[in-house]
Amino acid sequence: MNAAPDRNEIVEYFRSLQNGICKGLEHADGGALFKEELWQRPEGGGGRTRVISNGGVIEKGGVNFSAVSGPCPEFLKKENGIPVSEKADFFASGVSLVIHPRNPFVPIIHMNVRYLETAYSNTNQGWFGGGIDLTPHYINEADAAFFHKHLKQVCDKHNPDYYPKFKKWADDYFYIPHRGETRGVGGIFFDRLSDADGNGMQPLFEFVRNIGDSFLPVYIFLIEKNRNKKFTESHKRWQLLRRGRYVEFNLVYDRGTKFGLLTSGRTESILMSLPPHAGWEYNIIPEPGSEEEKTLKLLKKDINWIGC
Repeated sequence: MNAAPDRNEIVEYFRSLQNGICKGLEHADGGALFKEELWQRPEGGGGRTRVISNGGVIEKGGVNFSAVSGPCPEFLKKENGIPVSEKADFFASGVSLVIHPRNPFVPIIHMNVRYLETAYSNTNQGWFGGGIDLTPHYINEADAAFFHKHLKQVCDKHNPDYYPKFKKWADDYFYIPHRGETRGVGGIFFDRLSDADGNGMQPLFEFVRNIGDSFLPVYIFLIEKNRNKKFTESHKRWQLLRRGRYVEFNLVYDRGTKFGLLTSGRTESILMSLPPHAGWEYNIIPEPGSEEEKTLKLLKKDINWIGC
């Protein structure tokens, strides 16, 4: 039986993950540094918000760490089958990041890795969740294949069922129903990974660590491949429209945004995921055969990117 990871061990990993990612992104950007703000949550805990802007590569980005606790809000009780009348507490920690690049040919990327625990009536429940997904303004099938192959390799080290299951979960989660399109090319998404199979929490923690540690090598490769591509005002206009779709998802559907706001999280840190500029134009229809039209046609669920 694998020993359960200590809560402090989990928190320290997330804290060190934030440090490593920020250092790596600063080096890759070559022009901007993260600014840090420490914050405290009145009900318990707090976090470190780090934001970077106006860099050589990154127009705006944020890498957040938090470890918060306190009485369970009603929505969290309902999600976990806890009677609303029951006294219950929760603890949550994780790292969440979103990067909005300057060049339209460098994709937006999002990652979240987290641990959540509830306690009530001498019952403790803990689980891991998270995911990583890619949102290109212009879909490059080779980049999507590289991204998904890497995720599959990480998943396969732990369980051959993980990638197909979590890839499907991402396709369904990162979807904009009112647009009938995915947010991007997906990735993986998972939630409520717990000791239900009796193998302990340590292997699940190792999986989450491997996902978190995969961020830098994957995204820096995509940055270096695309950062110097020439672009026009037309490309920037399309980038703003695609960012608008990103905003729609995050404000209407994203569970992380809702969780943060409903648990009295720090609003500025929660809305860090939004781009500095976005656009909405009426009834945009791309030119037939254009790269914009190609991108829209590929914003679909269940594409086998590794086979592209």
